[in-house]
Amino acid sequence: MRKVVAAKLHGIHVTEANLNYHGSITLDPEHCEEAGIFPLEFVEIWNKSSGARISTYVILGERGSRCCILNGAAARTCQPGDPVIICNSIYIPEGQITAMAPRILTFDRDNHVSERLSYQVRLDETGRYQFSILDEQGVRQPIPLFTGVG
Repeated sequence: MRKVVAAKLHGIHVTEANLNYHGSITLDPEHCEEAGIFPLEFVEIWNKSSGARISTYVILGERGSRCCILNGAAARTCQPGDPVIICNSIYIPEGQITAMAPRILTFDRDNHVSERLSYQVRLDETGRYQFSILDEQGVRQPIPLFTGVG
């Protein structure tokens, strides 16, 4: 079994940090449903401003609020306004990786969805894995490549 990305909220901004609430992250149910993230599911959270990385579970906030609230100890890792990446994962047999299409939502500063993407892994004619990022129309998006510079 391999642990792989199942869904990702990329660049969603923290709307509140609530130290005095039981630990978790509170998210807008609309964002969770669209990405495929469930209530009580464990997620990884990566703060793009500080580099902090934590794991906690999801609770649902008010529908349509566009909230992203770090609660309890998690509140110490983020400040309101910080862009974060929230990622859930699943375990699958290696042979099923090409059947997956993880959903990725990207966000503007006000936590409106700005892009709806998916990841695709396929085997090429030589049997090697190929990775693509697809937009809503299935068009491949450019993938940043390591150039060894900078």
